[in-house]
Amino acid sequence: MKKILFMLLMFCIATSVNASESEKSVIQVAEQWKVRDFKFKAKPKTNNPFIEEFTAIFKHKDGTELTVPGFYNGGAEWILRFSSSKIGEWSYITSSKNRKLNKKKGTFYVLENKNKKEHGGIIVKPENPQHFYYEDGTPYMQMAYECDWLFALDFENKTAAPKTKLLLDDLEKNRFNQIVTTVYSYGAKWKRDPKLKEYPQFDYSDDLSIYPFLGTNKNPDFSRLNVAYFKQMDRTIEMMQDRNISLHLMIYVWNKLVTWPNANTEADNMYFDYIIKRYQAYPNVVWDVAKEAYERTRCSPKYILERIDRIKKLDAYKRLLTVHEYDFCIKNPESVDMISAQNWSATIYHDMLKVREAFPNKPIFNIEHGGYAESPFEVFPGDYVSPEICLRRNYLINFSGTYSTYYWQGTSWYVMIHDASNMPDNLLKPKYQYYKYFVNFFEKYPFQDFVPDLKSNNSGYTLINKKGVFLMYLPKYNYQASINWKSPFFAKTGTYQWYNTLSGEYGEIFKFKGGQFKNPWYNKADAILIRKH
Repeated sequence: MKKILFMLLMFCIATSVNASESEKSVIQVAEQWKVRDFKFKAKPKTNNPFIEEFTAIFKHKDGTELTVPGFYNGGAEWILRFSSSKIGEWSYITSSKNRKLNKKKGTFYVLENKNKKEHGGIIVKPENPQHFYYEDGTPYMQMAYECDWLFALDFENKTAAPKTKLLLDDLEKNRFNQIVTTVYSYGAKWKRDPKLKEYPQFDYSDDLSIYPFLGTNKNPDFSRLNVAYFKQMDRTIEMMQDRNISLHLMIYVWNKLVTWPNANTEADNMYFDYIIKRYQAYPNVVWDVAKEAYERTRCSPKYILERIDRIKKLDAYKRLLTVHEYDFCIKNPESVDMISAQNWSATIYHDMLKVREAFPNKPIFNIEHGGYAESPFEVFPGDYVSPEICLRRNYLINFSGTYSTYYWQGTSWYVMIHDASNMPDNLLKPKYQYYKYFVNFFEKYPFQDFVPDLKSNNSGYTLINKKGVFLMYLPKYNYQASINWKSPFFAKTGTYQWYNTLSGEYGEIFKFKGGQFKNPWYNKADAILIRKH
């Protein structure tokens, strides 16, 4: 009872989330896994406040310490951004050459998060290293969605983000739980679909008003960063966290016509470090050094390794990191937390199976598999555009024991249809519901508990777990499932059931009576045969 009363007292006298250092005498409260900004006022002491040193040591009562870098937020404002999975009493003390930022102290309490959707950051467990989990141990069934121009939605709206809200609500409803995006993109080398002229509201390329530095992409001023740009980005990331959507953040992109500062210059390091300082406290962040990292000469393996080293030195939270470049990942597996593959092959199941076998201690993420589902506009078709085929490629990747990504041409690049579900009937809508069924299925049959099995099937693709559950995926052209008669799963005991990947429906439960397992949706839908035990 005393503990409950104490916690209630803490809530009653708690300050706002953005407490200033002048309020340090008031007991402050943060919530587990929620970002907490500690704001300070001080005039910059150099010509470039973005490279001034400002850090704090955060210490838990049990002795746990985090050295967290602060960052400049424009005007005379500086921020220490913090979050924690560890509840209880914390204190901090700042360090800076700027006297007004040095040796500032505070004490606050992190209270348990009661939101059942909140589970903390994404981690890899040593005991099951090829799968993702949340910090609290909950399995993370990753279903990623590429959306490179997410930063551009509502950029000019300083007071609200209605377009971003519609898009994120739609993704949350359909169980997408990760967005793969760039900090900034500008344009594309390929030609625009002429039909876009009729719908200019969906075209976000070549927008001169948006740029993370001062100036514009065509006339950059690399002397400073554009703080307003990053404040808008804060808003988007917070909206994602509220919906339990993680952010796979590609810090650079080389093939989207961005004017970047030269490598290893003060401007380059200022930009890169600022991203890490400003966003590391968000539990939903995953780092990616660069999209298609080998696309440009300046991004050598040596440069990528140096960028990774910068992340590891600055990031107090040790968020997962990778590089959108398979060749780099396989040559430097010790430097990344997951292997990012980009594989468009027709034999994608077997190819991803080989990657999984080659790296038994890393999750494998096929970040781009060549399936770019068709939209009202042809933006970049890749090799596969049918929604059904794109879904099949996602299943084949998952049945190899690895993770996949969804691309819709209506949002993956500079075309941004933010309210796809309510588009006019004459425009082609995405099949988001396929992926809701996809995630629901792999939560009912927890993906992290299964491994690929090549011994039980004569056709189809199989996953098995230690409890005797057997899943066989059949493309719709499979007339029936053929199980190896020597397999322990070819038995008269146990029960069976069919699952339709397009509708999410389950067939009736039945017992094996001999003969073959005939696909009830032959030539209509891909199916999964489930043997329970």
